[in-house]
Amino acid sequence: MNREFSLSKSKVKDTSLAAQGRLKIEWAESRMPVLMQLKKAAEKTQPLKGMRIAGCLHVTKETAVLVRTLKAAGAEVSWSGCNPLSTQDDIAAALAEEISIYAWYGMSKDDFYWAIDRTLDFKPTLTLDDGADLIFTVHSKYPELSKEIFGGTEETTTGVHRLRAMAKDGALKYPVIAVNDAETKWDFDNVYGTGQSSIDGIIRATNVLLGGKVFVVAGFGHCGRGCAMRAKGMGARVVVTEVKPTAALKAVLEGYEVMTMDEASQIGDIFITATGMKDVIVERHFRSMKNGAIVCNTGHYDCEINLNQLKEIATDWREIRPNNEEYSFTQGKKIFILAQGRLVNLAAAEGHPSEVMDMSFANQFLGMVRLAKEGKSMKPAVYDIDPAQDQEIAQVKLNSLGMKLDQLTDEQKKYADDYSSGT
Repeated sequence: MNREFSLSKSKVKDTSLAAQGRLKIEWAESRMPVLMQLKKAAEKTQPLKGMRIAGCLHVTKETAVLVRTLKAAGAEVSWSGCNPLSTQDDIAAALAEEISIYAWYGMSKDDFYWAIDRTLDFKPTLTLDDGADLIFTVHSKYPELSKEIFGGTEETTTGVHRLRAMAKDGALKYPVIAVNDAETKWDFDNVYGTGQSSIDGIIRATNVLLGGKVFVVAGFGHCGRGCAMRAKGMGARVVVTEVKPTAALKAVLEGYEVMTMDEASQIGDIFITATGMKDVIVERHFRSMKNGAIVCNTGHYDCEINLNQLKEIATDWREIRPNNEEYSFTQGKKIFILAQGRLVNLAAAEGHPSEVMDMSFANQFLGMVRLAKEGKSMKPAVYDIDPAQDQEIAQVKLNSLGMKLDQLTDEQKKYADDYSSGT
């Protein structure tokens, strides 16, 4: 039986799940060699000693490895989940034995922001975000805290867009490192992680065969590209919808059909949104979908699918299986919504595999270290990861896989910089 654990330092769903959570964390550690190497070094150097880190990021086994690395580096840590349906309760229970954490699966909107408030109780010196809700809460509700904050990091595309808008408006009060925009995050976690984990979530919630299905991907950014790639690999006929000409052209040249959502809604069997934009699928699309259509989202926020409009036109609703809700219409038509329109890869599955989060969270950790050292001298702006850091992380990852690279000779290095060389 579930029993709520509520102390001054934590609130999680069920503390009896801690042992199960610890096993999953140990599994993730065995798959994250880059972060584990950083942790081993940080135990000796203590680069985050004296820092208080407030984190708002999906509570998964991979996140737990990051938290342990931050602690090993000397930081105090307080944590909340960055989505109401993405916390894994066994991981949260395990972390409650090590840090302050306020997270459980199925939080209400009020619970969600209450938990963020609690992570700020110990007056952090660094913030670590996924979606920018924590940073925005500091700025809008507790602006006085920003005076003591050295800086923050941001994990995802949606959050980086939000923070760049704040910086452009002059509203950002401290420096933020855009971890999402690192090559070892953007081109790996977003593509291969989102692609695999989103398909995983769809299959867990439905157990449908993807082969032969018309699989509609809204948005052909890095995340949409990953979803399209994996669906195609499982035999689906992939259709892409886009608003950006260059992205649409890339999809065409990779062999996908491109059309409007108005057109795609009439033929699609499975729909997934990956745009970061609101109202991608709305009432007219629901009305034109065929019976049995499956609809889900893998963007950070749940606004991409307009569920309020769906509820207004549906005649009945029921949960048909976990993370799968059936909406009925007149004349027997049914549409299935997965994970309540929230990110299907975390709400209905376990999120990205440990191997790709290894590089993303290595960037998060190194971002925290940089801010602890330099943050007070940095202007309030959004900063990119140093490209040299990307290459170093990728090299460590390749080493862990037993792969070797060629090296440029001295003559080749000279040639690379010799602008006089021609035909």
